Amino acid sequence: MGTIHTDIGLGVYETEGTETTNATLWALQAGYRGFDSAQIYHNEHEVGSTVISFLSSGMNTSGLTREDIFYTTKLFENTSYEAAKISIQQSLQKSKMGYIDLFLLHSPYGGKEKRLESWKAVENAIEEGTVKSGGVSNFGVKHLQELLDSKPRILPVVNQIEVHPFNTRTNITSFCNQHGIIIQAYAPLVRALRMEHPTIASLAHKYSCGPAQLLVRWSLQHGFVPLPKSITKERIISNGSIGGFEIDAVDMKTLDNLDEYLITGLFLKSDRVRVIC
Repeated sequence: MGTIHTDIGLGVYETEGTETTNATLWALQAGYRGFDSAQIYHNEHEVGSTVISFLSSGMNTSGLTREDIFYTTKLFENTSYEAAKISIQQSLQKSKMGYIDLFLLHSPYGGKEKRLESWKAVENAIEEGTVKSGGVSNFGVKHLQELLDSKPRILPVVNQIEVHPFNTRTNITSFCNQHGIIIQAYAPLVRALRMEHPTIASLAHKYSCGPAQLLVRWSLQHGFVPLPKSITKERIISNGSIGGFEIDAVDMKTLDNLDEYLITGLFLKSDRVRVIC
């Protein structure tokens, strides 16, 4: 099993081509070491090739190696063991990263049997060395308990979910904490939907930071791994620069109380709402 990256990572959801390449490069230059892609994003190649190119270039002034990078990608659909096995190999080939640090089941959809078959493919990929660690995404407590009850050979180390002050998901985060599952927080910036919220604005002023920095800091102080997404160089740098302050306990509670179960990552497939980010 690999070591899980627990610092800020770059999310590349809904980016493509040059904007993915630029965002990945700017993040590397800004000190990011974690990168979160997925089969459904269709940018595994751009992320991986940019990382590999950077590592062998003169821009790599810190002497970073592949082992310093933490690359995550995700299975598009849970259909069968064989399909998942092939998909993992395809992701590896597209990224050209040599191995995948973390491979996730992107959603619980497909039913119990298909979820468990897909997980077996992840286990085998870990045993073969293609993947270092495995996890899940968008899994609720029911789906997590089901996986644990199946007595898997390898336990999931991550559950990547949407979590921020406006959707704290305490039932899921508490369950994960109890079982040693790390929470990766996608959409930690609430997709910019609450940047002008009075509480966010007030506390950002108090801590002399930007609203996005405040949200990233909240995530880190809860022990989550935030995955802020941006394709703007200045914002990528700013989102990763949150080491100069800490939110006090009273203000953390104030932020927690903003919870309104706001879900920002929805799309429709076959007339069903699916959360995929």
